[in-house]
Amino acid sequence: MHVSTSTLNIGLSVAIGVMVVTLMLLGDVPLSLHAWGDALVHPGSLGAEVVWGIRLPRNLTAVGVGAMLGMSGALMQGLLRNPLAEPGLLGVSAGAGLAASIAIVFGLGLIPFVVEGFAMAGATGVALLLLLFVQRFPQRQALILLGVGLSALCGALMALVFNLSPSPVTTAEILSWTMGSVQNRSWFDVLLTAFGLVVVSALSLHLGRGLRFLTLGEETARSMGVDMTRLTQTIVVGSSLLAGLAVAVAGVIGFVGLASPHLIRALGIKDPYRLIWPSALAGGLMVLIADGCVRLIPASGELRLGVLTSLIGAPLFAVLAYRSARSWMQD
Repeated sequence: MHVSTSTLNIGLSVAIGVMVVTLMLLGDVPLSLHAWGDALVHPGSLGAEVVWGIRLPRNLTAVGVGAMLGMSGALMQGLLRNPLAEPGLLGVSAGAGLAASIAIVFGLGLIPFVVEGFAMAGATGVALLLLLFVQRFPQRQALILLGVGLSALCGALMALVFNLSPSPVTTAEILSWTMGSVQNRSWFDVLLTAFGLVVVSALSLHLGRGLRFLTLGEETARSMGVDMTRLTQTIVVGSSLLAGLAVAVAGVIGFVGLASPHLIRALGIKDPYRLIWPSALAGGLMVLIADGCVRLIPASGELRLGVLTSLIGAPLFAVLAYRSARSWMQD
């Protein structure tokens, strides 16, 4: 447990440091030391509005979204025993993106929280299909195949939505959503991410025994009394909630759920259960740093967060796939 505690302490220290730097230095409105003093003392001042109303909710949302993706990735990799597994593998993210795109096409984007509600409804619909499937076929190979199929179907339907988009403005809104961002987020978004993390953390408390025995194989885990159907259902529900909320709050942000568990494994934590919370912290730190980078990169408009994470994550995915292929050939 010592390694995990040390990792968490170091990660928390780094996260707090990055948070302070981004709060003080990054933003469209430069703040002097006097403005910072006003922000801390006078709630109605310009500095307070910028810090408490704009910058802090954005930073906390970035941390929360990254933590949800990191935790979801760790759960998926532990269940499927696949280092290439990530939150989008089951099609939940694609379902959430499809539903959000439909809401935008019907002109509902101007109504507060409607697009987010549609995204959660799409994620819930895909999760229910997965749960019904798991009750009959709890094998991980079958779950992966269904998830890939659902993801491809939702992707094709999203392309159809693009084709049927009534105007270039609507198409641009959909594209902007799918590229991901935590710009202009509110305290409500922070509460949504906190809700998802608390609920799934509670669900995860009893998963340790199952995930550890599962590393020995499904048959061995069953022989040791692990209820594979219940374990799979719990992780599917938890991962779906996290992935759906992440898309609802920030759009599609890829590869964070894939990369963060690998970063923690590189620090020496191999236990799939002890990997969950450090992976959440690593994911939160990754998105917070990436969001700081998109504000620093010079461009005519702010670079989208999902674009940057994909540019970094895609080569990592290729490296992991290459290593996995080599290990399979050696076996």
